[in-house]
Amino acid sequence: MEKYILSIDQGTTSSRAIIFNKQSQIISQQQYEIKQIFPHDGWVEMDANEIWRSVSSCITAIMLKTDIDAQQIAGISITNQRETTIVWDKRTHLPIYNAIIWQSRQSRDICNELKDKGYDALFNYKTGLKIDPYFSATKLRWILDNVKGAQDLADDGHLMFGTVDTWLAYKLSNHKLHVTDYSNASRTMMFNIRDLKWDDEILSILNIPYSLLPDVYPSSYVYGKCSVYPFSNLNVNICSIAGDQSAALFGQGCYEVGSVKNTYGTGCFLLMNTGNKIIESDNLLSSVAWYIDGKPTYALEGSVFSAGSSIKWLIDEVKILSEASLSSEMAKKLDDNENVYLVPAFVGLGAPYWDDMCRGSMFGLTRSTNDNHIVRATLESIAYQSRDVIDLMLKESNLVLNSLKVDGGVTKNDFLMQFQSDLLQTEVAVPKSSEITALGSCYLAGLAVNYWNDIEDIKQTIASSKTFNPQNTEAMMDYYYDGWLLAVDCCRKFKRN
Repeated sequence: MEKYILSIDQGTTSSRAIIFNKQSQIISQQQYEIKQIFPHDGWVEMDANEIWRSVSSCITAIMLKTDIDAQQIAGISITNQRETTIVWDKRTHLPIYNAIIWQSRQSRDICNELKDKGYDALFNYKTGLKIDPYFSATKLRWILDNVKGAQDLADDGHLMFGTVDTWLAYKLSNHKLHVTDYSNASRTMMFNIRDLKWDDEILSILNIPYSLLPDVYPSSYVYGKCSVYPFSNLNVNICSIAGDQSAALFGQGCYEVGSVKNTYGTGCFLLMNTGNKIIESDNLLSSVAWYIDGKPTYALEGSVFSAGSSIKWLIDEVKILSEASLSSEMAKKLDDNENVYLVPAFVGLGAPYWDDMCRGSMFGLTRSTNDNHIVRATLESIAYQSRDVIDLMLKESNLVLNSLKVDGGVTKNDFLMQFQSDLLQTEVAVPKSSEITALGSCYLAGLAVNYWNDIEDIKQTIASSKTFNPQNTEAMMDYYYDGWLLAVDCCRKFKRN
């Protein structure tokens, strides 16, 4: 009887369930959209119960629409939006507040207070991260501060914290598992990536009880049984957990030191495999990419906050696009950008600027500026922000970029992929699989249950479907990029309370 892996991919705008076979082919998939909530400027939240319902519905629907028996599922994997923070009461199993999404900036004041107290260096050394609202720790602190009675409940041991993976494992196991993996733990700003454990000193500074935190296990690991339909009475296990960007790095086959991938989703997430070495950086982040075979693999990372969300802005708010697929042809109608630049700092700028106070700006407008210019400027901004990160990544690692492996929905945009190749003067490789994040978590699950023997076995299934190579001169692309740097500088200078 043929076996399969069921991957759960829970993202910022949707939840998906995907069934893979041993050749890394998609047998079936199911997706449900999820609403985001915007209570105030810069705040982004979701209903944690809706997240769970969407995942549960995906699992039910995908198993009903295929002829695969539940017993044919060799294992279940979870990959998830990272940093998103959920707190729930272990007695009722209900969240005490909305899930605070990774994009949300509502814990800015807490971060500023920590910085004012001089904790920057300590947090950076221990966690590999910067003190920023992006990460889970200050979101958790915000919930404990702002939900009535939450701190007392936490102190009494009644509350549980988790990122989305932890919440899903808890629900899938019928409230038996309170777990996470090293990749997700290392993005909370509470986990010591050197000692590989929750950091007592940081927990003390934040006044966060240890009892709130999940147990941490390898990314490829049999966590426990799935107890929901249709697996309720079967021995089908959750056997991998990995943050979405770590899963994408693994799915891209970036197993060698120095290999780099960029996921173009709601934001852009660039990761470089740095092996067993933690690279210290003032503007980039270090975290655990995955933990398998008894040891961690580290990654150097830069996060761009606005990528696909910028294109969505053109559709939903500016209304000059009816669908994302039209953007490539609109941008191609122009021979060049005519010095029109968009800095999409809608929720601030991520790496390497880490400026959460600036807001989106557009420069170089003239009377002849039209929709095509705005669309092109939006697409170019995604490539510019990616180069910002890659240039610094290469400088600090002393490595050379030979190829950039890319994934995510935005990679369907040929204009952007070609522009990115020109801007970096290197090959850009798009994978054959359109679901590389779910596939990466699938690989990790497969290793845990011997579905694949080892990484060498997995490598045989990885292939690129399309590559882009530079077509424009380095001098011309540097000219474009200089204009971007000027636009960013101007944007950061315009700040009002």
